[in-house]
Amino acid sequence: MTSDKPIRFDDRVAIVTGAGNGLGRCHALGLAARGAKIVVNDRGAALDGSGRTGTAAEKVAAEITAAGGIAVADTADVTDPAQVAAMVEGAAARWGRIDILVNNAGILRDKSFAKMPLADFRAVVEVHLMGAVHCAKAVWEPMRVQNYGRIVLTTSSSGLYGNFGQANYGAAKAAMIGLMKALDQEGRKNDIRINTLSPTAATRMTESLLPEADRPLLDPANVTPGLLYLVSDNAPSGVMLCAGAGCFALAELVETGGIYLPADERTPEAVAQRFAEISERADEAPLTDAWAQTKKYVAMARRAGKT
Repeated sequence: MTSDKPIRFDDRVAIVTGAGNGLGRCHALGLAARGAKIVVNDRGAALDGSGRTGTAAEKVAAEITAAGGIAVADTADVTDPAQVAAMVEGAAARWGRIDILVNNAGILRDKSFAKMPLADFRAVVEVHLMGAVHCAKAVWEPMRVQNYGRIVLTTSSSGLYGNFGQANYGAAKAAMIGLMKALDQEGRKNDIRINTLSPTAATRMTESLLPEADRPLLDPANVTPGLLYLVSDNAPSGVMLCAGAGCFALAELVETGGIYLPADERTPEAVAQRFAEISERADEAPLTDAWAQTKKYVAMARRAGKT
């Protein structure tokens, strides 16, 4: 059900990671402008994750305060669960609750897979995937107790569709989808809604890759309206919202209708010969959960006369 009422976050408390620049900064400013109290989290690292300074978070918190909002800066490293727990406990002690978590922190260490050190693969997975896990884990119990929570994980077109030189980043971002799908189911009884946002914007991560003429269109602020909807009271749950240049779309995992092979035809040759049928997309559809696939296949087998 939609509502004509303006989306507001008065009395809501939000944590935005990686909020010192780019998308995170825009998300924090957007939430604050609509009434939320903000924890501006950013460790102030370089794009590859090296170094640390609280300057970026402090500047954004000061910007929010100067505009009449409420914010505090935080430099917790999302790869350190103890630091994340302290951040969440501090916000709860200050404001009494945690309502919104925006997992936006990230780093890049791009290289072709053949040349990529395993340390660079692990570092990117630690920040994007485990950083999101640490933050979600820290807010999960407070949200469960209060029977309210909104969490957004940041995925990427690299995770959805792949990109040369980003095996580490793409793997971590694809993992957001599986994490979201599971937490969507686990959070339902306590009104914890969790979604993924796939943004495309001109940020530190992309500035060297985008044509100069396209950068004004890809202002990170053009993504934030989608984020604000995903963490609103009437947000959906379990969706993948793509946003950029003022455009918004949904991505979805679907499965083709598929075929049933009798026992005496279950050979790799038969799969090869009928692969065009297996790939036929006319009857493709999304599946609601892991068991939906099992139920689908059992139903197909039974229709074929097997019980």
